[in-house]
Amino acid sequence: MIYKVSYVVQGGEYPGGIKNESERPKVGDIVQVGPMMFEVMEIQEIMPPRDDFQFLHATIRPYRTGVESRN
Repeated sequence: MIYKVSYVVQGGEYPGGIKNESERPKVGDIVQVGPMMFEVMEIQEIMPPRDDFQFLHATIRPYRTGVESRN
C-alpha cells in the first residue's frame, strides 16, 4: 500500500507538503518534510483506500529535539 499524505503544519509558520509513504503515519511519529522534522498530531482519511493507494491528511508541528513536545 502506498499512502499519499498531505502534511499541513499547525499554525502555518512553515510550508507543508505532499509525500508518498510506504507506511501509514501515526500520531506521535516524527516525519521529515523538506529540511525540517515534524511531529504528527492528527491523521484523517481523505477518502477510502482504492487499489494500492490511500489518501491521508496529517496535521504536524515542528519537532523540538531534547524538549518535551507534548502539552
